[in-house]
Amino acid sequence: MIVVQAPTASDTRRIGRALAGLTQPGDVILLSGPLGAGKTVLAAGMAEGLGVDEPLTSPSFVLARSYLEGFMPLYHADLYRVGSSGEFEDLDLLEEARAGVLVIEWGEMIASRLADSRLTVEIKGAGSEPRTISFVPSGSWLGRPIEPAIVVNL
Repeated sequence: MIVVQAPTASDTRRIGRALAGLTQPGDVILLSGPLGAGKTVLAAGMAEGLGVDEPLTSPSFVLARSYLEGFMPLYHADLYRVGSSGEFEDLDLLEEARAGVLVIEWGEMIASRLADSRLTVEIKGAGSEPRTISFVPSGSWLGRPIEPAIVVNL
């Protein structure tokens, strides 16, 4: 596990940009943390890092948004309002996102249904508090230089 501090939202966004530089087609990144922790801010930084010009917004009410104009497609899902893992499977995002990166907010309920190769990011803190961000890599993420990429960008 890798743990870093992000004193500001700008730092959280920079961490997202740094993570984007480490992604590969087919990657899955799970973001967890309380409401207001900065999950969407981190995802927006990833979108910037992937060359997406369109502002990333929370897909809370539509469940998922696709950003296809960057270096690699970004699929952003927010499962806060999803009642079951079956609802997520109905979206067919895992198949659709194979050519890009799938970032899932509130994905704890479906984590056991995902491949073992993913990056789990937990953000602690809310409001004006500094954030503590933990990264738990598994599978293909184990060999990637997550900590150096993030530390250099903070």
